[in-house]
Amino acid sequence: MMLRTLALLMLLPAAQEARQEGLTPDVADEKYGPHERNVLDLWKAPSAAPTPLVVFIHGGGFLVGYKEYVKADLIRRCRQNGISVAAINYRYSSQAPFPAPFHDAARAIQYLRSKAKDWNLDPARFGATGGSAGGGMSLWLAFHDDLADPKSEDPVLRQSSRLQTVVAVAAQCSYDPRWIREHIGGRAHDHTAIVQLYGLPPEERDSDKAHRLYDEAAPIRHLTKDDPPVYLTYEGPDLPNGREGGGIHCSKFGEILKGEMDKLGIPCELKVGADSIESYVAFFIKQLKR
Repeated sequence: MMLRTLALLMLLPAAQEARQEGLTPDVADEKYGPHERNVLDLWKAPSAAPTPLVVFIHGGGFLVGYKEYVKADLIRRCRQNGISVAAINYRYSSQAPFPAPFHDAARAIQYLRSKAKDWNLDPARFGATGGSAGGGMSLWLAFHDDLADPKSEDPVLRQSSRLQTVVAVAAQCSYDPRWIREHIGGRAHDHTAIVQLYGLPPEERDSDKAHRLYDEAAPIRHLTKDDPPVYLTYEGPDLPNGREGGGIHCSKFGEILKGEMDKLGIPCELKVGADSIESYVAFFIKQLKR
């Protein structure tokens, strides 16, 4: 209950900001799947030609959060530059553990592609962004093999789940507690978001089943040389032995991921310190409007 109350308090400023700027979605609470949280909003950029799309995936440790967390400035700046914006909800891990939240995000991408002609979107120019858990899921979508199933009876699932670029804010490149313990240290591996993501009882958290889930959930484990450019940004170091987050937003996540992307020759920009939505949008313009 306390987490949900905190989420609602965090939601209000962003939602009020969007309302004050008159940013009513062109498509609101569109159902992309069967669950009550499988809904999305879409703000279309004015354009005669199909537009690129940035999909906002909210953070909240997979336990709280709403699509209304999307910043008005992101919507406004993207639309001014001919880029449409969508914001999605997905199932919390308390409702359905991994891989459900990640697969919801993938289905939202696939659904948006299925509606590309109707909504004047270019399905070959999709990006994603989000903070913390939302950033991590954006990276997972960017690096994971395409989840499209050409033989599926569901036309949505025949669509590609791949992204062409990502801006990830304070994101984790792995949700494997073993990897986090080794590379990040501190308390991050035991963070509530990590423990509850998998829905495993204590006696199963070091089992073969758990290890398979950890491997599948880690974006960095899916990284290959054909993956798209990424912009990583962290407000500060969030040192593992500090109080704030216990290292869960540590910039080492980004430093390690950038090192691996550099080895593969994949463009990766890393910023540690004050940053701005203007920088995020500039990266999207560079990657999606070429």
